[in-house]
Amino acid sequence: MRVLVVEDYAVIRDGLVQALTRDGFAVDATGEGTEGKWYAESNDYDLIVLDIMLPGCDGLEILRHLRAKGKTAPVLLLTARDDVDDRVRGLDLGADDYLAKPFAIKELLARVRALTRRRYGARNPLVNVADLAIDTSTRHVRRGGQDITLTPREYALLELLALKSGQVVTRDEIWEHLYAFADDATSNVVEATVARLRRKLGGENVPALLHTRRGFGYVLGLDPGPS
Repeated sequence: MRVLVVEDYAVIRDGLVQALTRDGFAVDATGEGTEGKWYAESNDYDLIVLDIMLPGCDGLEILRHLRAKGKTAPVLLLTARDDVDDRVRGLDLGADDYLAKPFAIKELLARVRALTRRRYGARNPLVNVADLAIDTSTRHVRRGGQDITLTPREYALLELLALKSGQVVTRDEIWEHLYAFADDATSNVVEATVARLRRKLGGENVPALLHTRRGFGYVLGLDPGPS
């Protein structure tokens, strides 16, 4: 999943980028409001972490602009502890949640995971596709009762496909949701990640779960139809 962090205080911003990256998210980040507005409008993020007090363009103006443009990415506002009016205004403008500073990174990560699940209609942290079980809160994956060890990128791909199980997910969608601007990725990185994930999900005497729809993309599930 891909997250945008717009926070002008470098210590907080860098800490958020590190924590989100360790948790398997692709992260774009900026400390300037006008640039944050451009990032948010130009890309399809799974979540935006947005500070209210920003140079150039404040967070509430960015939020107002995005909702007016029809952008539906969940927004988690970062506010000062005593800014009740700003929190109310933010929620009225279409923010999905807020967190008052100072905050615990664990709580922020839990809120981010919950909001990204909710975007795909999955409120339960446990996602099942056939005999595949994914715990999105712990990043724990099992198939047929057997643990599957995945890299952060492989897990991110699996979670995206699982939250859209039965639907074709295009290569461009995968690229958009799994790779940040700063990632040094080659043109065949999506295919390589899909191939590794398919091998790890496979095994003897088990039906395939990850399928290629030639010319369209990939689908996770049983019996997806002609490839």
